[in-house]
Amino acid sequence: MRFKGRVAIVTGGGTGIGKAVAEALVSEGARVVLNGRREDVLQAAVTSIDPQGDRLAHVSGDISRPSTAGAVVETAIQRFGGVDLLFNNAGVFAPKAFLDHTEEDYDRFLGTILKGKFFMAQAAAKAMKARGGGVIVQTGSMWALQAVGATPSSAYSAANAGVHQMVKNLAIELAPANIRVNGVAPAVVKTPVYSAFLRPDQVDEVLASFNSFHPLGRIGQPADLVPSMLFLASDEASWITGVVLPVDGGVMAGRP
Repeated sequence: MRFKGRVAIVTGGGTGIGKAVAEALVSEGARVVLNGRREDVLQAAVTSIDPQGDRLAHVSGDISRPSTAGAVVETAIQRFGGVDLLFNNAGVFAPKAFLDHTEEDYDRFLGTILKGKFFMAQAAAKAMKARGGGVIVQTGSMWALQAVGATPSSAYSAANAGVHQMVKNLAIELAPANIRVNGVAPAVVKTPVYSAFLRPDQVDEVLASFNSFHPLGRIGQPADLVPSMLFLASDEASWITGVVLPVDGGVMAGRP
């Protein structure tokens, strides 16, 4: 029970990696506030993870709006007494050629991924400081570390590169407040994000085509990210801050 008595916020918490992290946190004793855009998806996640509703709360809203971050933190304080952990996981993904990007595309990627994580981290850090410290774990991306020709993602990659650099800056700034900041950089992980631009009958076929892209021979599942994210948030990682850990099936090591 590494997180007994801790209060966590998980953005992008209704599905995929966020939901998997929330399930693991509850199983290890934490109380959790979930955030996502869709009320029905969040409610379903709460019902699935914590049918009694004692250990989970949720706040639906667009994380690109700083007011959403404030509402999430206020819910954590009112329901559970404060904030100890933030899993800043919300994101969007859709490959698109650089020459075809519009200002609307750019704003969507930067708003959700970078602006959203920035102000969510700021709101959470203020609450953590009041509690004497805490931990922020940011979800970045392998695409911020290298470009992939099959999935042109210039705006997405730029936004996540900002997230990676924010990890380092916040690690230095927040260390005096006993707040650690780290991140993970996943490669291809099977989550509902791909349904935003692929038909349901295409998802499995397209994702399977990326198995060989990973030296370990398969794409990731949400559960593959959970151990590293929880480790970075735990007391076992108490001397680790400012790190972005690739959790990518070996992609950043090279090609087989």
